[in-house]
Amino acid sequence: MMTSVIFDPILPLWVLAVLAAVGALSVFVALRRGLAGWGWRGLAGLVILAALAGPVWQTENRGALSDIVLMLVDQSASQQLSDRADQTSVAADALAARLTARPNTELRRIVVRDNAGDGGTEMMAALSEAIAQEPRGRIAGVIALSDGQVHDMERAPDLPAPFHLLQTGRASDWDRRLSIRNAPAFAILGEPVTLTLRIEDSGNAPQDVDRVPVDISVDGAEPQRFAVPIGRDIELPVTLPHGGRNVIQFSVPEAEGELTDRNNAALVQINGVRDRLRVLLVSGEPHPGGRTWRNLLKSDASVDLVHFTILRPPEKQDGVPVSELSLIAFPTRELFLEKIEDFDLIIFDRYQRRGILPSLYLENVADYVRKGGAVLVAAGPDYASADSIYRSPLSQVLPASPTARVVDEAFVPQISDVGQRHPVTSGLPAQESWGRWLRQIEVAPDAGDVLMTGKDDRPLLILNRVDQGRVALLASDHAWLWARGYDGGGPQLELLRRLAHWMMGEPELEEEALWAEPAGQSLRIIRRSLSDTVGPVTITTPSGNTSEVTLSEQYPGHFETVFQGMEMGLYRLTQGDKETVVGLGPAAPREFEETIARPDALAPLLAATRGGALRLEDGVPGVRDVRPGRPAAGRNWIGLTPRDAFETLDVARAPLLPVWLVLLLAGSFILTGWLREGRR
Repeated sequence: MMTSVIFDPILPLWVLAVLAAVGALSVFVALRRGLAGWGWRGLAGLVILAALAGPVWQTENRGALSDIVLMLVDQSASQQLSDRADQTSVAADALAARLTARPNTELRRIVVRDNAGDGGTEMMAALSEAIAQEPRGRIAGVIALSDGQVHDMERAPDLPAPFHLLQTGRASDWDRRLSIRNAPAFAILGEPVTLTLRIEDSGNAPQDVDRVPVDISVDGAEPQRFAVPIGRDIELPVTLPHGGRNVIQFSVPEAEGELTDRNNAALVQINGVRDRLRVLLVSGEPHPGGRTWRNLLKSDASVDLVHFTILRPPEKQDGVPVSELSLIAFPTRELFLEKIEDFDLIIFDRYQRRGILPSLYLENVADYVRKGGAVLVAAGPDYASADSIYRSPLSQVLPASPTARVVDEAFVPQISDVGQRHPVTSGLPAQESWGRWLRQIEVAPDAGDVLMTGKDDRPLLILNRVDQGRVALLASDHAWLWARGYDGGGPQLELLRRLAHWMMGEPELEEEALWAEPAGQSLRIIRRSLSDTVGPVTITTPSGNTSEVTLSEQYPGHFETVFQGMEMGLYRLTQGDKETVVGLGPAAPREFEETIARPDALAPLLAATRGGALRLEDGVPGVRDVRPGRPAAGRNWIGLTPRDAFETLDVARAPLLPVWLVLLLAGSFILTGWLREGRR
């Protein structure tokens, strides 16, 4: 029970102040005039002012509230190392028993786990949420059972009581970590990119080791081993072997006695891109389609274009002296013998044999294709003539032979069944609204895939692979009609762009491909194929276990599934003759960047609340009461601040000056003063 005197004024305070001033002035005047009753009049005024102030005798019936102690139990990934999980469990149970045995104390046990992504241990977020659910006036202390590796200290709340860390781990713990810095997302093929590699030992590490072996593997191939010094940044130049995603794995063998090997490996995934795509365009004669090819290739900033148009063939006799011509000589020997390997793609646009390129040069072009080059033939009536480029050594690699017939009839290009599955033509927009072409060269396919057809289902676009190279034949010279918007136009730019990039081996346009896209803990596995069905994909996990998954067709030629990976590291995917590797999880999980238990991260919070950090390997500390503002930790003990919180059950009020008493006192004092001032 609690009693007190409170005031509940009848009039506003400023009115009471005015009345007090008037009363004091009246008493002062009476005193100056020598009136004998001035004191009694002053007492009467005080009684009236006291009555107007409303003094009340208040009695509260209070109930005591218990103190609340928050216990944060860290169960993050780093807490599973060594025997930390057992240390935490035993200490939490022992501490809970001691706290619940204390009088007037309640325990709130909060489990702290990893962030869903790679945010690490977000203990402060869990603590803020727990404090928000409790009255701050009842919190007597916060105790964290953790290794001290907390990754969200910027969210630390303002605590009303001491914060203590009971630290897991051992003083003898040590760990070795490999880290990669400066890993870009993209790199140019053929040019080295510099990665910074560092190996660090932390904790009570052996002092007699200065170099350790490092294994480096690209796309899961046989690793190469190098000896690397400890504690120094090593600049490592890496040249990517191919376009698309390159997965580079760095690993250090596990040493005896170290805490974990989870941070002994790092995965770096870099996309290889070409700096410049070099294209040679040879136009046999000026025609509207020649500008279409030129505009397409010049609009791509990644393409270096060399374009020659044969304006004056050898048989042209117009009597103009050679000395008066301003034409540049066609450097045939330089382009087709000496520097042909420098080009990624050669395009023959309506080219016919006129003696400009000897058979030896065209034979060299055929060899260039077999060794990995690419040739695209955009055919016009020249392809059906006796001077056709087909009637040269190039016939060894071209996918279709001419029948010598030119079809001069309008038709709307159509995508074939194979073309619906091929990335060059799959998904081209609004096929129903395509405009007509007016000419097609009849050809007989010898090899390859027919992606588009023309008049009466005649082959229009044929692609083929020859040894390591690629060849394409477009059996019409009227693709430019789409660019001009004739009859509604069509996706000419997108079609020719895809065709050119497929010829140059861009990975995203491969018709037979297997790859995976990591997202969190899952892999989105994608298989692209010209076949109607594909077999299951065999997945080899980082630990060496294998499993098979079945893919479902999402749209023609595109098969997908999602695989939930339980481990972080390098996954190998195999389906038929297709194989790829992909890294799941971050290059260096945040939970294992620092594995040695230490209180450094929590030091500001410990200092602000005067709490302490004690090792659990020294035993579970005792618990004492400490006053607010006093040191709250010592040797093998931690302190809690009793809050003495309460709740008010009921309140009783009684006026100190009843009305009758006020009237009696005021009247008595006034009457006494009047009598003192009277004649009697």
